[in-house]
Amino acid sequence: MKTKDFVAADLIKKLQTLEGLTNDERSNLIGLLRQHKKYGLVWEDKPEDVEERLRESLPVLREVKDKAILSDEPDAPNHILIEAENLQALVVLTYTHAGMIDVIYIDPPYNTGNKDFVYNDSFVDTDDSYRHSKWLSFMSKRLKIAKALLSDKGVIFISIDDNELANLKLLCDEVFGNSAFVACTARRRRKSQANLSKNISTIHEYVLIYKKSEEHELKKVEANIDLADYKNPDNDPRGAYKTMPCTNRGGTKYSVKTPTGRIIQEEWRFKEETYYSLLKDNRIVFPKGGEGKPRYKIFLSEKEKGGVIDNSWWDDLGSNQEGAMLLEEIVGKDLFNNPKPVGLLNHILKLNSVDDSTILDFFAGSGTTLHATMQLNAEDGGHRQCILVTNNENNICEEVTYERNKRVIQGYTTPKGVKVEGLKQNTLRYYKTDFISRDRTQKNMRALVAAATDLLCIKEDLYEERATLGRLKLKPHLARYFNDGRKHMMIIYREELIDEVVEEIKRSLTPKPLSEERGVERLKIYVFSPGRYAFTDNFREVEDKVELVALPAAIYDAYQKVLPKRKEKLFEEEKPEIKIPTDLFEGQGE
Repeated sequence: MKTKDFVAADLIKKLQTLEGLTNDERSNLIGLLRQHKKYGLVWEDKPEDVEERLRESLPVLREVKDKAILSDEPDAPNHILIEAENLQALVVLTYTHAGMIDVIYIDPPYNTGNKDFVYNDSFVDTDDSYRHSKWLSFMSKRLKIAKALLSDKGVIFISIDDNELANLKLLCDEVFGNSAFVACTARRRRKSQANLSKNISTIHEYVLIYKKSEEHELKKVEANIDLADYKNPDNDPRGAYKTMPCTNRGGTKYSVKTPTGRIIQEEWRFKEETYYSLLKDNRIVFPKGGEGKPRYKIFLSEKEKGGVIDNSWWDDLGSNQEGAMLLEEIVGKDLFNNPKPVGLLNHILKLNSVDDSTILDFFAGSGTTLHATMQLNAEDGGHRQCILVTNNENNICEEVTYERNKRVIQGYTTPKGVKVEGLKQNTLRYYKTDFISRDRTQKNMRALVAAATDLLCIKEDLYEERATLGRLKLKPHLARYFNDGRKHMMIIYREELIDEVVEEIKRSLTPKPLSEERGVERLKIYVFSPGRYAFTDNFREVEDKVELVALPAAIYDAYQKVLPKRKEKLFEEEKPEIKIPTDLFEGQGE
């Protein structure tokens, strides 16, 4: 692997000695080479099998209904677990979540050469001469899509170690831009030294941080807040606090009196007037029954509201060993190597998420990201939603990612018999990928729209299906209607149904502007159309009550931005569509 400036320099040398070129031709070619940027990465692209499938097929999602974990809480966040190769899942998310993800965390393969990185069903070892090129090709495709998924306030966090840190930094500079770089933090991944033959034991790794917008700033939080440190033994109305010593070597020297009458002369952190101001404000406590040296209160609420920007040394956010112990407590056995600790993800989410943020992890592995999301929601009353993507190699998705978070939601008992209450105010839905041919025949387009229903539920975050629209009873192969009392959508698979739908909308729906915060929004209608026409003329009389989207054009448009180019065909023949008699309705109202 060579950098671009080296490659260009080699080509320029060859052009300078190449026969058969005029001076003008030689000068023009050298000029073109010198126009390219002089710094960056060059690698030989290695096609992936999963990418080759995308040349001919479009991915969609199908919900595995019997794996759904549904909360009784009507406002429970809908979390999503996708069992899929992540490049295919990312393509799907370009339709459902483009520009909507606030936090992306990924823990990709580190490419150690020790059977941690699989490329086209084979492990990449240290003897592979294309080891780094394969990894860069693999990561580049995924990071480019990840950038498109980030919101304007979005930030991506990437765990990595020394094997690919330098390459990943250069790659991210290219994908996200140098000015998008936030930090390269070091985190302690082990509490103890490994027993290695090296002189220096590696107990750290890194988290690279990039943001979508240069202007965006991460939230201010205290680095490494441990909630267990904050208590409220005297029921202070300002809430939980921890205490710190008032003494300080080199500080101001004066005498203070404890509640028991003891006089203590020390060097103090505060000036004398500041100390007595804190004492008056009930911010000073005396341990040992009022006999000990004074300590001052630090309130959790104040730390979270006005703390300092995080630092780059993350040494107290939990180790991978602690992550492994927690995972074993939940699922009962050791099923995953080096799972990340909840503390790390909790801290990352605090740096760049708000109550209603959407979080994505497309190397989900043990599922720590969802666990941390649900735990943080429980702490601060948030409604964050999390999307996990992982393949099912060695049954990881089913037996680790899904099972872990299923138990976190429902509650579990540790191997030592300790019962842990579930985070029941969460819903988890499980999906797998299906594929539809990219050939744009009538048959394939209808199949794509029919298969896209689960995508649309995810896109609209709307899952409650109704059998009727007003008094119109619907046949699921003709149209489906979803309504959660706040928003609603309809999917019309057969255009012959449109006029009947319009009549029912005129009769039963009250118009609501899209900008209105309260009340049901306008009915969003996804309608099959072989082109881009969403039958606006048919809906003219109810245009103030509906929002129309033509399918599958909207899906094609989103996918086209990220799908690999198709291989050219000499000719393509479309078979005529078979018309099915339209027994459209049953049980209609008067």
